[in-house]
Amino acid sequence: MQGFLGEERRGAVLNALRTHEGTCSRDYLAAARAVLNERVAIPELIQALPLQRKQGSYARNLLAGNDAVSVWAMVWGEGSTTCIHDHHCSCCFGMVTGALTETSYRAIDASRAVAPQEYERKAGYIACMLPTGPKIHRRQSRGVGDAISIHIYGYDHHLPDSSVETEYTAVAG
Repeated sequence: MQGFLGEERRGAVLNALRTHEGTCSRDYLAAARAVLNERVAIPELIQALPLQRKQGSYARNLLAGNDAVSVWAMVWGEGSTTCIHDHHCSCCFGMVTGALTETSYRAIDASRAVAPQEYERKAGYIACMLPTGPKIHRRQSRGVGDAISIHIYGYDHHLPDSSVETEYTAVAG
């Protein structure tokens, strides 16, 4: 599954993400931001990869991973959306092509949340965050054609099924 990047490139990406403090530090976030800046700056390199696509949904493509970090290219088909969720690990995100709508939520209890804000994330956008509390959000592709984003999660992709900590239900605020 890690065949999208050559072995040397995978190694370089994973080495760039290695810090002494692990994946829950400001140094790690800076390293992840630098990796995303490289990938987002030249979208043709990601677009040229044989990435899996799912019509009407999103497809996760593992680009590189080890016991501490995983790097994914996500291809968002028209109308695709995630569940409302937060993460159990650090999460960094960069838009390669297209645009996504990201809705941020505020928890009102352990399983329900209200949506106070919505943002359009266009090609070139990058964000990195530590798991310092619920950062509840949902991403949707509302545009025409596919959108591609790169996600760097501070977790071993062999262990949990995903980086999602909790799924929420939206309620009126």
